[in-house]
Amino acid sequence: MSTTAITPTRAVDFPEWYQQVVRAADLAENSEVRGCMVIKPWGCGLWENIQRTLDVKFKATGHQNAYFPLLIPLSYLEKESQHAEGFATECAVVTHHRLESVKQPDGKIKLVPTGELAEPFVIRPTSETIIGAAFARWVESYRDLPLLINQWCNVMRWEMRPRLFLRTAEFLWQEGHTAHETAGEAMEEARLMHRVYEEFLRNHLAIPVIAGEKTERERFPGALNSFTVEAMVQDRKAIQAGTSHFLGQNFSKAANIEFLGRDNQRHLAWTTSWGVSTRLIGTLIMAHGDDDGVILPPRIAPTQIVILPVTPKPDTRAAVIDACEAFAQTLRAHSYQDRPLAVHVDKRDIPGGTRNWEWIKKGVPLRVEIGPRDIGIRSVAVARRDRGPKEKEFIGKEEFIRNVPDILDDIQNALLERATKLRDENTKRLDTEAEFRAFFADELPGGFALMHWAGSSADEERLQKELKITIRCVPHGDEYAEEGKCFITGKPSTRRVVFARSY
Repeated sequence: MSTTAITPTRAVDFPEWYQQVVRAADLAENSEVRGCMVIKPWGCGLWENIQRTLDVKFKATGHQNAYFPLLIPLSYLEKESQHAEGFATECAVVTHHRLESVKQPDGKIKLVPTGELAEPFVIRPTSETIIGAAFARWVESYRDLPLLINQWCNVMRWEMRPRLFLRTAEFLWQEGHTAHETAGEAMEEARLMHRVYEEFLRNHLAIPVIAGEKTERERFPGALNSFTVEAMVQDRKAIQAGTSHFLGQNFSKAANIEFLGRDNQRHLAWTTSWGVSTRLIGTLIMAHGDDDGVILPPRIAPTQIVILPVTPKPDTRAAVIDACEAFAQTLRAHSYQDRPLAVHVDKRDIPGGTRNWEWIKKGVPLRVEIGPRDIGIRSVAVARRDRGPKEKEFIGKEEFIRNVPDILDDIQNALLERATKLRDENTKRLDTEAEFRAFFADELPGGFALMHWAGSSADEERLQKELKITIRCVPHGDEYAEEGKCFITGKPSTRRVVFARSY
């Protein structure tokens, strides 16, 4: 009989463990539309906190929110050929604008699409083209620049192998789009947002990432440079957690984003785009979860503290619940990370063990139990989610209230430390093809291989087809700079790159 809440365990079947954790935590479920998901309240609460935190950061760097149409004229995509080609196989296309009721011989009604559109619309896979058209209308002079816009929305990419949060046909995200007077300003914007993502994952999701640049083969379609943050999850695979792109003038040429410059001449704007999605929730689960469910960093958890009334006798229930509610109100008057503590009292009349395990599986950082005896001695039983499910300690109420921010920070830091340790222990500097192949042998978990590289896009493609391994990024930082020889071509190399299997 299993001693964990989730079966199979991570060690037995990590992909299935992930699916079971999403289900057990009540985060999301598959919908009737293939490849699409229903995000349930607990999962939506996580996304709202991600959105709220990032939105503050975006606005602090001068960006404003706007909204653009879901449907993009097919001709808009065709204007930027590399972009269109990059997304062609993922596009969902709208070709008709109404339905007609047709009565069948058996009396049933069949709805038939009619009113074929003169031009098909693509359901946005990303919005560079239609936002570029708006920018062309909005920008007249260098005085209109920089134009710093962000959009929170849904997008659709026809995913053939869907997995909740990680890869779905429809998903939620934010996409930033900016236009600038000079190439230097646009490049600085792309790098700035790249740093925002890196800091957010580390300081809020407790996920250490390797920040770097994509190779030419892995770039966003139409971009000149693509910057990425790559996370390692517990099965040692990589997840691309966020990207920022310097688009040069490619989309400006396609959309005719021109402005009158300081020299009284017409110039094309320099543009960027950048985004993260609900994939961050999947990354969070895989980075921190255990065989009892999700473990949520306190800075992003929808509920940071759940209070569980312990009512062994019916005649004590009212007094215990009143005490729990009063304690919750006291806690909510205190703040953590500049926001009131998120506290919930679980008053459901179900067995206490069932309630406790539900919150363990959901990953709430702190569980607090209050029973009849605790009321008199002004004490609470506290359990931390980052520790074993049976570990708890008794703390005086006043002491707990005083120390809650420090306890939550300790959980946050412990999760980051644990994830960093996993990444560092499974990141290896290798020099030969034999070492590379052994590191990624099927029976071994692999991880991040730091290799010298001077190969071609064709060499990358061959490795991907043969071993299902890609270059995740050319990492930033002096620690990756050193002289060596490419392990495939033998050509000189001045920097190691990150190879990994990925989601």
